[in-house]
Amino acid sequence: MNIAIGTMNKAKVNAVKMVMQSQCLDAIFTPVKAHSLVSDQPMSNEETRQGAINRAQHALTLTDAHIAFGLEGGVTVLEDQLYICNWAALVTADGQSFTAAGAQLPLPIEVAQCILAGEELGPVMERYAAQSDIRQNQGAIGIFTDGLVSRQAMFEHIITLLVGQYRYNQR
Repeated sequence: MNIAIGTMNKAKVNAVKMVMQSQCLDAIFTPVKAHSLVSDQPMSNEETRQGAINRAQHALTLTDAHIAFGLEGGVTVLEDQLYICNWAALVTADGQSFTAAGAQLPLPIEVAQCILAGEELGPVMERYAAQSDIRQNQGAIGIFTDGLVSRQAMFEHIITLLVGQYRYNQR
């Protein structure tokens, strides 16, 4: 099975590979730079979900894959608190589409203020945690769960939800 992954981000690519390989699938993985066609910093569940769908669809058009994944991280406001949010999409060459969301947790006020002022979460987190390349590694979720949940693990959960939907609909 040829599988396109609409990102070059290491944490996201590894999440797809880990889940798909655990399904004992003989797969060829093709990560591609796919456009989200949403803001660099998605600011709602709706925008983050649409970014994931767009990335999956774009990845499918760039490859000869049977299925493609799109993964997107963003933020959303709930009761005046800014939360991280995460969405993924799986699209098939025959036109099926599945979406799922992942963990959400509140951001500290000093991080939220920077995001609301127009900055992206990744660079803000690098300053906040005094670490580099957070997006490719543990992500904000890893920082704020004291390493208990990594960005890759969070996306693995979402990918598993997608694969479950896909398998259910193949019956």
